[in-house]
Amino acid sequence: MVSGSKVARAMDTLRTLGVSTVYEASGRQGLVDVELHQIVPGSRVCGPARTVLCAQGDNLTVHAAMAALQQGEVLVLAMPREEPVALVGDLLATQASVHGAAGLLVGAAVRDVETLRELGLPIWSRFVRARGAVRSTAGELNAPVQLGGATIHTGDYVVMDADGAVMIARERLEDVLSASIAREQRETTNRERFRAGELSIDLYGLRG
Repeated sequence: MVSGSKVARAMDTLRTLGVSTVYEASGRQGLVDVELHQIVPGSRVCGPARTVLCAQGDNLTVHAAMAALQQGEVLVLAMPREEPVALVGDLLATQASVHGAAGLLVGAAVRDVETLRELGLPIWSRFVRARGAVRSTAGELNAPVQLGGATIHTGDYVVMDADGAVMIARERLEDVLSASIAREQRETTNRERFRAGELSIDLYGLRG
C-alpha cells in the first residue's frame, strides 16, 4: 500500500509535470479526449477523483456530493448523455472550495464564470451555459463516469492543466509516476541539445 505522504508527493509531482507528459508516459492511456474550458487560467490540479453520475439534466446528486467530499479530491461530474446544461454555478463551487475540493471536472456545463474565476477554484468544464439543471432525480455517488472516452472511478487520479485532463487508474499510480519522471528527464536533456543546435530529425533517427 502506498502511504499517504507518498501519494501527496506523487500528486505534487504529477501536477507539475502536467497532462501531456503524464498522458504520453502512461502509454497514451486515460486522456479525456474532448475540448474542455479551463475556467481559471493558469490553474493546475492533480488529485483523487470523487465521481458523481447525475441524472440527465439534474444536479441533485452534486448537492449530495458536497457532504461526501474529502480534502484534496477532484469532483468529477457527468450525466448519462453529454448535454450543455449547467451542473455547477458559483454557489455549488463555493461549497466545494470551502470543503476542500482540489478542483472540478464537469462533463457538462458551468455558469457564473466570472464569479468562478474570482473564487479561484480550479474548474474544467465541457461547456459554459446559463441554462441550469433541475434538482429532482437522484443519480449515483461514486459510480464510474465516462468523459471523453475515459472511464473514471472514485479513487482514480486526475491531472488537469491548460492541455486538458487525463486520468490515472489508482493501481497504476506508481508506474505512471516513474514513467512520467523519466520522460521529463529525457525531454530536459533533449531540450538542451536542441538549444545547442541539434535537430530532432537526427536525434530521433528520422532521416530517410
